[in-house]
Amino acid sequence: MDDATPTIVIVDDDESVRRALRRQLTTAGYNVEAYATAAELLQRGPVQGPGCLILDVRMPEISGLQLRDSLWPLGHSQPVVFMTGYGDLETGVRAMKTGAVDYLTKPFGEAALLEAIERALQRDAAARHEQEALAVLQSRYLTLTRREREVCRLVADGRLNKQIAAVLGTSEKTIKVHRARVMRKMCVASVAELVRAVDRLARGREQSDDAPGDTSTSPAPHDEVREQPREQPTDFGEAR
Repeated sequence: MDDATPTIVIVDDDESVRRALRRQLTTAGYNVEAYATAAELLQRGPVQGPGCLILDVRMPEISGLQLRDSLWPLGHSQPVVFMTGYGDLETGVRAMKTGAVDYLTKPFGEAALLEAIERALQRDAAARHEQEALAVLQSRYLTLTRREREVCRLVADGRLNKQIAAVLGTSEKTIKVHRARVMRKMCVASVAELVRAVDRLARGREQSDDAPGDTSTSPAPHDEVREQPREQPTDFGEAR
C-alpha cells in the first residue's frame, strides 16, 4: 500500500455522526475530512493519495448514491463505503451494484467500520498498482513507431510473420526486424507476454473512454486490428 497516510472522506448531514466518525478514525491514525453535504465535497478537488469515501445514503438534495455517480467524472476514484440508518434491501443492492465496498447500517460497531475501511484501502491500493503498471506499458508503447505499432497489434493477434508481411505489403525479413524491436521496446520475452500487454492496454483504453488525447497511445482491440487496411456497536447515529 502507498506509504502516505490514507485520507478518509466522510459525507453525512448529521453533525454528531461526522464528529464521532472523525474522532474514531483520527484515533485510528487516518487523515479525516468531513463534509455536511454532497455539494461541499463536489466543490473539493479529487483526493490525492490513498484513501476512501464514506457516504451516507440519505441526504438532502443529493443522496449518497447520486453523489457516487457524480464523483467519477470529476476524477474522484476512491472506493466507497455506504452507511445508512435505513437498511432496506433494495437500497443495499443498488449501493453494492455501484461497486461499493460495504453497506453499513447505523448504528454500526467500530470493528465493522475499520474492517470496511481496510477492505476499501486494499482495493484502492490494488487500483493504484494497476494504474502504475498501465502507465509503464503506455510509456513503452509510445516508443514504438507507427509501423512497429501495426506489427505489435498483428503479432498480438496471432499473425505469423509471413501473414503480417502480406497484410502490410512488405517483406518477411523486414517484419522480423520490426518484431524484434517491438519485443525489446515492450520489454517482453514471449508472444504470450506481448498479448497480455496489448490486452491490458486495450482494457485501460476502454475504461477511459472520455479521456482526452490521442487514442493511438493504446492499442485497438483485436477485432479492430484485423480490420485495419494494411463487536458492540458504537453509536455512529440512529435512523432519522
